Amino acid sequence: MSRKIKLIWDFRGPASAKTAEHHEIHLKEYIAIEKLDVNITGFEIQGEMQAIAFMVVTDENMIQVRDTLKPHRGELF
Repeated sequence: MSRKIKLIWDFRGPASAKTAEHHEIHLKEYIAIEKLDVNITGFEIQGEMQAIAFMVVTDENMIQVRDTLKPHRGELF
């Protein structure tokens, strides 16, 4: 079984929650267009001025997604 990696996009400011929520829509669109076997996406509000959007990918997809979508960071899921 391959590792799962959580790719994360950070958003800051008063509109961070709405921006992260909207970014998740684009992540789902990318998954559909590329026909990836990925089904974990989401967004989290981490404070009044900070939120994240994320996508969980496998090792096999990580480089393609990283190079195309340029997440700010990643961590093991």
